[in-house]
Amino acid sequence: MTTSIRYEVDADGIALLTIDLPNANMNVFNAQLIDDLETCVDRILADDAVKGAVITSGKPAFLAGADLSMLGSMSASDAPASLEDQFEAAFRLNKILRKIESGGIPAKTLMKSGTKPFAAAVNGLALGGGFELVLACHHRILSDAKGVILGFPEVQVGLLPGAGGTQRLPRLIGIQAAAQPLMTGQNFQPQMALGLGIVQEIAPADEVIAKAKAWVASIPSALAPWDKKGFKYPGGAGAMDPRSVQTFIGGNAMAQKQTWHNYPAVQAILSAVYEGSIVPFDTALKIETKYFMKLLSGPVAGNMIRTLFINKQAVEKGSLRPKGIERKKVKKLGMLGAGLMGAGIAYVSAKVGMDVVLLDRDIDAAEKGKDYSRNLVKKGVSRGKVSAEKGDALLERITATADYADLAECDLIIEAVFEDQALKADVTAKTEAVIGENVVFGSNTSTLPISGLAKASKRPHQYIGIHFFSPVDKMPLVEIIMGAETDDATLALALDYVSQIKKTPIVVNDSRGFFTSRTFGTYVQEGYAMVQEGINPALIENAGRMVGMPVGPLAVGDEVAIDLSYKVGMATQKALGDAYIKSPADDFVTKMVMELERFGRKNGKGAYDYPEGGKKRLWPGLGDHFPLAENQPDVEEVKTRMIVRQAVEAARCFEEKVLIDASSGDVGAIFGIGFPPYTGGPFSYIDTMGVAEFVALADRLAQDYGARFTPPQMLRDMAASGETFYEAGHPQGRKAA
Repeated sequence: MTTSIRYEVDADGIALLTIDLPNANMNVFNAQLIDDLETCVDRILADDAVKGAVITSGKPAFLAGADLSMLGSMSASDAPASLEDQFEAAFRLNKILRKIESGGIPAKTLMKSGTKPFAAAVNGLALGGGFELVLACHHRILSDAKGVILGFPEVQVGLLPGAGGTQRLPRLIGIQAAAQPLMTGQNFQPQMALGLGIVQEIAPADEVIAKAKAWVASIPSALAPWDKKGFKYPGGAGAMDPRSVQTFIGGNAMAQKQTWHNYPAVQAILSAVYEGSIVPFDTALKIETKYFMKLLSGPVAGNMIRTLFINKQAVEKGSLRPKGIERKKVKKLGMLGAGLMGAGIAYVSAKVGMDVVLLDRDIDAAEKGKDYSRNLVKKGVSRGKVSAEKGDALLERITATADYADLAECDLIIEAVFEDQALKADVTAKTEAVIGENVVFGSNTSTLPISGLAKASKRPHQYIGIHFFSPVDKMPLVEIIMGAETDDATLALALDYVSQIKKTPIVVNDSRGFFTSRTFGTYVQEGYAMVQEGINPALIENAGRMVGMPVGPLAVGDEVAIDLSYKVGMATQKALGDAYIKSPADDFVTKMVMELERFGRKNGKGAYDYPEGGKKRLWPGLGDHFPLAENQPDVEEVKTRMIVRQAVEAARCFEEKVLIDASSGDVGAIFGIGFPPYTGGPFSYIDTMGVAEFVALADRLAQDYGARFTPPQMLRDMAASGETFYEAGHPQGRKAA
């Protein structure tokens, strides 16, 4: 009896295995399913009355890969004691899939006799281990239902397909065609899968099982192509074939250009494919497992799995939401400010079915903000991603206005007006004069403390920060900021709204710049400080990319706007008075704005030049105003300064209880400010280095470059006691004291 697979044999002797994991929305390979699959396969192979089998799913999706929580338990700290036991645990699914493929028959006999045929009736998406199960079957029929895809996303969490994916796919479609999907996680759409020969047929959803059974009934035995005598890779393979050699040379260069050597899974995939192509298939599977184990026991995969999967999913499912408060749905949003941020928030809200009142100082400004949605809808319709009818309906839900009275029926307000406290106070007062008493007011401010803004409200307990990132329609994170008086009901509604628009939330406490803006600002400021020191701007920008940030600090500073940095700096100095600590970046910003009038991309002049119709380039005049130092630092030193500076600031946010736990910091840093994903976030980065080692490094940088690198006392205490931010079995990590 199996609990995750229904086993049925029809009158023709064909077994139907229906994967249906109990109490789960999606089928994934966990320990129970692996046990049950082996039981069913052994039963089929041992029963002479069973001619063959069809594998399908009892859920809308076929099988979405491995349970990453299970993989986390196979990490180095929790794995079996001996390497042999670790290998056997990792290789077990490979053995089961190979048994499906070969019937457990020795290679020489199998080549002559074949084995019982297995067909995959793929009724939904099949990813990772699910795709590997499909490839292990002798015949594959794919449903034409919407949303059906095949693919290997493992590289996105620092792993490689560990159950034959790096071996079967290249043997099926050729090394060149398989390399990019394996290294990038790119999916196969049904027609592409059919054209490449990954599947043999696409059929209506209600026919895939019948067609799969018909194929099993039509043949006495089956063989995988690589088990046949004389098999050769499509397009060539091996160490001496010039076609495959060219693929590996080019593929390796392109892969490292994209990853800057930060993602070992990419190199491991190429190595597994190459080495596997010059040995027998069963040996190739063992080579793949060797690389899989190496990745799984290393820090990158563990950190990425924890932050990008386990903790991200936890906050999306409501782990931060106060308990005991009824869930609510926002039906009508009042959006104050129709600039880039307000327009983006209006779009993502209308996209999920909310009515939106988009308000600005006059109707022309409000309509211009609505144009943002019009343009996105037009683009979506032209690309076939949305129907004209749905696009029109989305736009109908957005009402552009300059009249505050139109906000009367809204059940949530978000303001995204200019970062000026007096202006925000004015729109708050005008809005509260017309909305209901229990309506939550959210501010999209990126720097101004929420508690200070809430002083302009008559109901500060219903005032909260709801901080989006630009561009809103693409950036996944929303930072929720609790003011001093914000209550749990307000927090719950803010989280419900974020869930409604399908974003990832983190919750932080109040601070100037909160968590994300504070931490992100240090990256840009360190770039500015290095220009001020005379470090080559090209070295700075390249080092930023090399360490894993999306763009260099000077480029992103131009995008944010240098004059905005100046205005925020002036406001901060005014607010803090004598407590303000001058940054080495201040002189750079002041000179660029006040003397040179270089504000960034907004006026076509910043650290970069932006010629009309041309490609941006670093401004040659930087060297005239900020002369290059005679001795330039090593690139590793520049990279270290950029990432350590951010990690130190994140640790300060933790010590000051701006962050409530380590996982919020890691999720927020990666999905909000582009902190290098391979690190797992700043707290995972500190743990991976070792807290004591990090403190020593930060102290050295503080001595060389300034007090901004000085680690907080909390880190010194942790180093002394041997504590870490994460412990085995506690993925959410250390809580703020």
